[in-house]
Amino acid sequence: MKKLNVLICAGGGGTALSRSSCAFTMAEILLSLTIIGVVAAITLPSLTGNINERTWNTQRKALYARFSQAIALMPSLNGYGTLTEAVSASGETPAKEAVDTAAETFVTEGLAKVLKINNICDSQHLADCGITNKLTTSNGSVISFPTDWKELNTSMVSASYDVWSHSMINAKAAAFETQNGESVAVFYNPTCSSRPLGTNGYMVSPLVCVNFVYDLNGSKGPNTYGKDIGSIVALYSSDSQVVAPVVSNIGSTALDYNAATLYCRSLGDSRLTTREEAMALSVNRSLVGGIGTMVTTTIVNSNGTVHIDPNCAMVGYLPKSRTIKPVCVKR
Repeated sequence: MKKLNVLICAGGGGTALSRSSCAFTMAEILLSLTIIGVVAAITLPSLTGNINERTWNTQRKALYARFSQAIALMPSLNGYGTLTEAVSASGETPAKEAVDTAAETFVTEGLAKVLKINNICDSQHLADCGITNKLTTSNGSVISFPTDWKELNTSMVSASYDVWSHSMINAKAAAFETQNGESVAVFYNPTCSSRPLGTNGYMVSPLVCVNFVYDLNGSKGPNTYGKDIGSIVALYSSDSQVVAPVVSNIGSTALDYNAATLYCRSLGDSRLTTREEAMALSVNRSLVGGIGTMVTTTIVNSNGTVHIDPNCAMVGYLPKSRTIKPVCVKR
């Protein structure tokens, strides 16, 4: 006796049919498509976000490598361009007119000789180099893109604490585009100094030579700091150090040094900042958002560590027992 293959078709009233296949009803097809659509709507944003994050991380690391190599080829980072403010007839300062070519000259006469650059724009035409008019800080605030040091960080122009003080002319930014399509704004300090000696406190601002604020995909979104927008900072006029910290988390509870170290490690691929990374974040505090005093991994002695206070642009030293909200960066 031959064996009969029997399939039961849904919606067929339970009738057994000796056919090799059965058709689906329209209701079943629509239900299946609805389920697929719901699942796609839930998973696609997360999947797209992960792909974007990996792409940005790859681009960010490649850009940092190129900039680090370029800066290392430059003998010194200070002294480029003209940066003066005339005094008006009545003695008022700043005067109405100022000569400011420092950032542009740094790019054209310095950086362009060691880094491939496609286009250079002055402070009045940053958009021509792909710089967005508005950006979102890492804590969600929308701000205008800064066009000079004061708009980026007022402490870079004037800061003081106890016996320390610093002031400089409010230099305008310039911008350029790389051959890889990144848009980069340049904030330049032609009077930056070398790494200080000793262990006393000192100001951050005189040690910052160049602050690059980059956009990995030009005018395309999301134009958010910590995603497609970030910063690279070159410190010290000679034997320069280039850093590009990316904040992964800012703690909500003040912790001492040991607890802060463990807190950042508990987040996974994170750690406390180095001294130079904390300096870089303090320069870009208006873009980062939520940055306060930072304890760093730089140890002074068995009981003390370096901390950076962005409010007065000051590097100081604190006992490890002092509690501060930790700022964690990606490894």
